[in-house]
Amino acid sequence: MRSFKAFKKQLLKDPKFKKAYDNLGPEFELVKMLIKKRLEQKLTQAQLAKKIGTKQSAISRLEQGSYNPSINFLKKVSTALNADLKIFIT
Repeated sequence: MRSFKAFKKQLLKDPKFKKAYDNLGPEFELVKMLIKKRLEQKLTQAQLAKKIGTKQSAISRLEQGSYNPSINFLKKVSTALNADLKIFIT
């Protein structure tokens, strides 16, 4: 059985797949930062959800990347995580 890295490397040889993967870069980075902040503060998804007045499933969808959050939702999450939300276009 191949490793995930080997499988991913093979998939990235396909130009269509690579383009789609690269287009998801900002979403992956955002999710990674949110999870890191939440874990640094030793919060569960349920605890974070309670702090912002939503359900644990909403936090789960956000962290899975299967939810396209509004800027307002991201503000609530960042405030609950004692973090600043900064959005850049370069």
